[in-house]
Amino acid sequence: MTIQRSLVRQPASTIATFVSQAIMFALVAAASMPANAASQTAPATAATAAAKASPELVSALAKEIGASPEQAAGAAGALFGMAKSRLTPAEFSQVSDAVPGMASLLNAGPSAGGPSPAAGLTQLGGSAAGLASAANAFSKLGLKPELVAKAVPVLTSFVTKSGGANVGNLLASALK
Repeated sequence: MTIQRSLVRQPASTIATFVSQAIMFALVAAASMPANAASQTAPATAATAAAKASPELVSALAKEIGASPEQAAGAAGALFGMAKSRLTPAEFSQVSDAVPGMASLLNAGPSAGGPSPAAGLTQLGGSAAGLASAANAFSKLGLKPELVAKAVPVLTSFVTKSGGANVGNLLASALK
């Protein structure tokens, strides 16, 4: 009401200027929406595809960490990405063979770059850096960073069941 009353007291030229500026703002905002919508849809589409590619794993993880299937797929992708960076290609191939839809899961994981509450840990190297990276990825997914500790056993258990104890141990050692 305050804006309407103040406009009534203004000369017509001022009101016309205000209206034209409002229209310009709306046009600029509308023009930028498709780009924003596309950038937000791409990760969601990858996560949806990953959830469909590995439904058993994603469902178990979603249940354990209290997440949507898309968040769980992204979380799995982030952790498998961390494992991939720590294992040799031959070792990661064994893990990958034990997980249906691994490529989709890796695509669903958010990039771990950028500032995070745990960013200082990344300079420590080794295990702390990996955990900080995973915590940052979980934050980007809208998940609490402390859920990393609940997610790792779900992934290692799944890989152990589908790929055997040796492969499960490979993954567990990479996610420490």
